[in-house]
Amino acid sequence: MNLQSKLYQMIISRLDGDRICEHEYQDSIADLVREGIGGFIIFGGNKGELTPFIERLQSIAAIPLFIASDIERGVGQQVKGYTDFPCQMAVRAAVNRDEPVDMALLREAVKAVGLEAIDAGINMPLIPVLDVNSNPDNPIICTRSFSDDPEDVAFFGAEYIRVLEGLNLISCAKHFPGHGDTSTDSHISLPVIKKSYDELLKFDARPFAEAVKTGVSSIMAGHLLIPSVDDSNPSSLSKKIITGMLRSELGFNGLIMTDALNMSAISGIENAVAKCLNAGVDILLHPSDAGQTVTELSEAVRLNLLSEKTIDTAMDRILKTKQRLSQIKRVEIDLPRHAGISSRITEMSVTLIPAAGGQVLHSGILVKCQNARPAPFGVSLMIAGEEEWCDKILWTSRLGPELISGTQVMTGEEIVIIAIFTKVAAWRGSAGIDDKSGKQITGLIKNAGTSIVISFGSPYILSHFSDADILIAAYDVNVNAQEAVIRCLKGEEQFRGRLPVNLS
Repeated sequence: MNLQSKLYQMIISRLDGDRICEHEYQDSIADLVREGIGGFIIFGGNKGELTPFIERLQSIAAIPLFIASDIERGVGQQVKGYTDFPCQMAVRAAVNRDEPVDMALLREAVKAVGLEAIDAGINMPLIPVLDVNSNPDNPIICTRSFSDDPEDVAFFGAEYIRVLEGLNLISCAKHFPGHGDTSTDSHISLPVIKKSYDELLKFDARPFAEAVKTGVSSIMAGHLLIPSVDDSNPSSLSKKIITGMLRSELGFNGLIMTDALNMSAISGIENAVAKCLNAGVDILLHPSDAGQTVTELSEAVRLNLLSEKTIDTAMDRILKTKQRLSQIKRVEIDLPRHAGISSRITEMSVTLIPAAGGQVLHSGILVKCQNARPAPFGVSLMIAGEEEWCDKILWTSRLGPELISGTQVMTGEEIVIIAIFTKVAAWRGSAGIDDKSGKQITGLIKNAGTSIVISFGSPYILSHFSDADILIAAYDVNVNAQEAVIRCLKGEEQFRGRLPVNLS
């Protein structure tokens, strides 16, 4: 391989699945394959279209392609036609690690995700997330994390890795050395982690150490500034963190990739891609322009800012890992069964939280409330949070604007359900609700006879409404989560979830 081919092989570029029907786009992707691109990260697409396209790309690739995707909530998170699974925090809420039946269900769920990934052509699922979400205001990790407890994160992460690696998939633990203790989204700006080296090892890096012992194939380095370790370079560009901490301290010999290189956290850093490789990284993920990245790296080699020895070391790891891809076996998948597994875990995750006084009203309360104003199950419902979800809500009755604004006087006998919908998404900068909505909700709680606040999304939101009679955490915004909450409220199912984070 010549230098240019090697440099392309170290890049995983973006593939927009929703554009693969465009002939011009198809040609541009095929051109990257012929140049020797290392692989693609999938965003979007449809089940019937994506797999044949990936198979075509693999057929023209001289070296097998890594096909990666962020499928933390199952392949359905990215590709239409596959199953949507609950987020990692919901999984932790649902599964009791001391119950063999629960653990068997967990493994079945992860296996289902893996088999659907294989069916779609994905051989590098970018899971699990091993960040310990210790900051309640974290805008980008939040429910993507299993817990705020490093032991829990390590345990559940190891289970994911064992199942995925057992299918010969290339699992990926992210975002080293830990993106959980920040209120900054690295898509927008560079987060600063104010912890010592020892604190990082004992807390945030602990799940990654367990992942290494378990046999994880790849680890993604986050874009984080950790002044106590390296006050000059983000972690993804830091030799002290990549080579010193991850390679030497944790003993990891597998693939290391960057987080997406199009993120604002590292924008403006001169020779950033060359610095990543010099730090010990093997794969450059999602640069804005693969061709331009190769040009920059070639120039870095010419100027002796990057050695071919460094490139060859990374290439050895890449090619060694790709030898495993031929062992992945595609089997027929049972989508209805997978949907049932997903629904069951979601149902088990719904968490009832004691009110401030310690009194918890039993499930089935809504069935018993015959005197409340007419609405679903005899209650009034307010929708707050993400406007885009309002037209997807299963409950059709909603409080009118006059009650939300306080112009309608409440009698003090009403039962009011307040459903708050939020989500974690890149570039948003927040996983919560605004102050105005918070004040409106607090007013409703104060004037209602009985108030029930449900968080579909971040459970941390509930800490602001401790005066409510009932707090319920449902960790996703999808239909499965809504149906599960309704069944629990009607008393058809018990509240089985255990809160994975501290709300105090």
